[in-house]
Amino acid sequence: EDYIEDDFNLSGLSSQVPYYDYALDMILDNDPPHDVLLTDQQHELLESAAEMLYGLIHARYIVTARGLSAMLEKFKNAEFGRCPRCSCEEQPCLPVGSSDVPGQSTVKIFCPKCDDIFHPRSEYQSSIDGAYFGTTFPHLLLMTYPSYRPPKNVRQYVPRVFGFKLHGSAYGNRETLSAGAPGARPGNPQGPADGAAAGIGGGNTGADAANAQ
Repeated sequence: EDYIEDDFNLSGLSSQVPYYDYALDMILDNDPPHDVLLTDQQHELLESAAEMLYGLIHARYIVTARGLSAMLEKFKNAEFGRCPRCSCEEQPCLPVGSSDVPGQSTVKIFCPKCDDIFHPRSEYQSSIDGAYFGTTFPHLLLMTYPSYRPPKNVRQYVPRVFGFKLHGSAYGNRETLSAGAPGARPGNPQGPADGAAAGIGGGNTGADAANAQ
């Protein structure tokens, strides 16, 4: 609350959030002016504006020294989820936004071991706007606390068939062989069979012609 009440920390947000003053009062639990009567629709708009304002303030707070310290504890407890990749061995993740602009995308989780992002497993987390965490937070936290950055994941899954590693062109060769089979043509993968059938048909036609003579 002390952070929110400092006007310097909220600089520039009034131009991003509609009904800024009313939204701020709602966050701080201040009573609205007695001469202001709101309809249900206006109240819903104010609640939406207050949610956006609080989210954008949150994105700023978590990159402060106090915010990073608080988020580090959550990271250590894996409160943001774990990486779904088997080779990352349930590495704890950090929330990250794909954009700093509200309404662009929902929050993702960033794995510092494989440097990739994923959709959170929690339905609640999946509904949070990514701008409320921003694009900077997880990387700044790991720069601030480098001892918590895990070693990079260098393990990679190797596909095998009967114990043998697959060559990179294995799937492509199979498609090429199928397409280049003798007598095959686009739209008719059974070219040789069709050709044989045509030959039999042609033979019968020839025999019928000979009999006619």
